[in-house]
Amino acid sequence: MPASPIGQPITAMLGAGRPLVSIEFFPPKTPEGARQILDTAAKLAPYKPDFVSITYGAGGSTRERTLEYGLILRDRFGFEVMPHLTCVGHSRAELRAVLDRLRDAGFRNLMVLRGDPPKGETEFKPHPDGLRYANELVAFIRQYYPGFCLGVGGYPETHPEAPSSEDDLRHLKAKVDAGADFITTQLFFDNAAYFKFVQRCRTAGITVPIVPGIMPALSHAQVERFTTFCKASYPAKLVIKLSTLAGQDAAAEAVGVEWADAQIRELVQKKVPGLHLYIMNRASSALALFARLQKEGLLPAR
Repeated sequence: MPASPIGQPITAMLGAGRPLVSIEFFPPKTPEGARQILDTAAKLAPYKPDFVSITYGAGGSTRERTLEYGLILRDRFGFEVMPHLTCVGHSRAELRAVLDRLRDAGFRNLMVLRGDPPKGETEFKPHPDGLRYANELVAFIRQYYPGFCLGVGGYPETHPEAPSSEDDLRHLKAKVDAGADFITTQLFFDNAAYFKFVQRCRTAGITVPIVPGIMPALSHAQVERFTTFCKASYPAKLVIKLSTLAGQDAAAEAVGVEWADAQIRELVQKKVPGLHLYIMNRASSALALFARLQKEGLLPAR
């Protein structure tokens, strides 16, 4: 099935009888990084994912490149692109300027996040004339730019800064109540965490689609780093599989693909609205997953 025409809101694609497939890119910081993202985009373009997202650097580190590479991904490779936007370091006037540029460039979908503190800082500090929380940014966009389709992030195993899972869920509901159209989760390696999270959201009155975020593991060190950062559990079976493969990159990546494939097959069988892949600008694991899922008939031929 071909991807939807460029310029559609993601909400118009959801509910099409199959899970959407999307990929996250991050803007490059070096010439080698630029070559990598372009190479990865070229390899993945024939699979026609429904959309891709591109992250937004803290403290101005990659803000300009978000728009630059968002346009490249859209215009050169034909992807529907969802740029990220955060509150970090921006006044309200600066946010208006960024949103004007995104709107005028023809982007229709945004992933709206509070954002992480700039490198070297541990505490989020809003701009004196800025916004403190993602729900405020959602409301701000809804007030001045109602034409955007807005996604927000959710943490199946609780945001690292939240004092409790209940408090975290209240903040998530505030983002949805402010006008978010769908939720994409942070990565998880145990599907039970996602299913429990969805049930808790529904009980709390959050009814928008909740898209699971999956990261194909590359190494034991990588998974340890990411699970520590986002407070996701690291299943013992995956620890055992990866911890013996230090320095064996290809073998570790194959284990990561197997694990992600098993996660995705169960998620698809449970009729999730979409699958968002965190691929770290690397093509190999995404290509392997796409080939497996198409062969197994869990995703339509594209």
